[in-house]
Amino acid sequence: MIFNNRYFFVPAVAWFIAQTLKVIIELLLNREFNAYRFVGAGGMPSSHSALVMALTTTLALDFGWDSPLTAISFIFALVVMYDAAGVRRAAGKQAKILNIIISELQQGNKIIDEKEKLKELLGHTPIEVVAGALLGVIVPYLI
Repeated sequence: MIFNNRYFFVPAVAWFIAQTLKVIIELLLNREFNAYRFVGAGGMPSSHSALVMALTTTLALDFGWDSPLTAISFIFALVVMYDAAGVRRAAGKQAKILNIIISELQQGNKIIDEKEKLKELLGHTPIEVVAGALLGVIVPYLI
């Protein structure tokens, strides 16, 4: 069964911890419980980074840092983290600007329903990616 596979289980635990931390951080910063943070993209720490680095670290612990499997996983992790901090972050910035434009256009005119605003929190800051990556390295050592 997939849940008995440590190369699935350990990264899944790291992902779950990262998503739970997002809810806790949101609660502490905004004094608001936001259940969407359990599954939503963006925010501190990056669950994408935690997931891929937990997989890489688990492979490294079992097969060594010089293993071909670890190298493949690490390259995959770098691509995922670059995308999280680069492409998806840029898309989030564009969404934010578009939402400002829409708000300005809505002054007096109902152009778009408020519920249709673009999602702004898509990517991660570099610190969020690093925090997620560190979480992903730590969890396999704890499990």
